[in-house]
Amino acid sequence: MTIKSLIRTIPDYPKRGVLFRDITTLLQDPQGMRAAVEQLAGPFRGLGIQKVAGIEARGFILGGAVAVALGAGFVLVRKKGKLPWDTIGADYDLEYGSDGVEIHTDTIGSGERVLVVDDLIATGGTAEATIRIVERVGGTVAGCAVVIDLPDLGGRRRIEATGHTLVSLCEFAGE
Repeated sequence: MTIKSLIRTIPDYPKRGVLFRDITTLLQDPQGMRAAVEQLAGPFRGLGIQKVAGIEARGFILGGAVAVALGAGFVLVRKKGKLPWDTIGADYDLEYGSDGVEIHTDTIGSGERVLVVDDLIATGGTAEATIRIVERVGGTVAGCAVVIDLPDLGGRRRIEATGHTLVSLCEFAGE
């Protein structure tokens, strides 16, 4: 069993020509999910991670499990307007327009080491916005971890250009 073999590909979703990489099949497999969490956490063990920032929505599932594995706290990274307390956010560009993510202002202390987790990196906009937020509140980004990298879309290059490491468990060519 490999992580990649547990990921379902759905053609033409959400639009024609896109191959959607669906991790729900990975998450429903107990051994697969355990392996994914251990492989996401592994490179960051012993690095003093104090918080894991999980990006909405599948990053909540993986990030929460990685936080438990690392003995760290968990930070919700949500779309704008979804958090009920004081927030700080950052915008990022989409193909047509922009979007933004936010965290609560009191979730990361100055100097805390933070691991950013999501299911997939495509263009890297959401992960880069998350890095900016963490740094603006005084956190130190220790790296980013994702299950899937879509290298043709340039997200890894974008994250590495910010000076941060990206760990991915598998790659898929194309969009």
